[in-house]
Amino acid sequence: MIDQHLRDEVMQMHAQICAGLADPTRILILYSLAEQPRSVGELTKMLNSPQPTISRHLQNLRDRRLVTATRDGQNVFYSLVDKRIIQALDLLRSVLADDLSHQAVLAEKVDVTQISGGNK
Repeated sequence: MIDQHLRDEVMQMHAQICAGLADPTRILILYSLAEQPRSVGELTKMLNSPQPTISRHLQNLRDRRLVTATRDGQNVFYSLVDKRIIQALDLLRSVLADDLSHQAVLAEKVDVTQISGGNK
């Protein structure tokens, strides 16, 4: 049986973090902000996406406390609340890369088996 405390933490993590990462554009925004704080206009150009779309994604990330906004005159700059989110994303990318490598090895073995089996 799963511990209730763990269950509660997972539910909160899903609501707060996982839902924030559910869109590839939001992940790209996080990576962009890992380099330096950026304005909506900068993110719009970097990601080649309409300003309303970027603003909506930033609001989603703000609601989940993954990014914060700081006003500088008329500009608003967004930055990461916690850089460990990038470490977590990098770890997930590493898992994906390992899985893709494993799949490639399996596909190569299947191809070799089919080729050698076809020559008999």
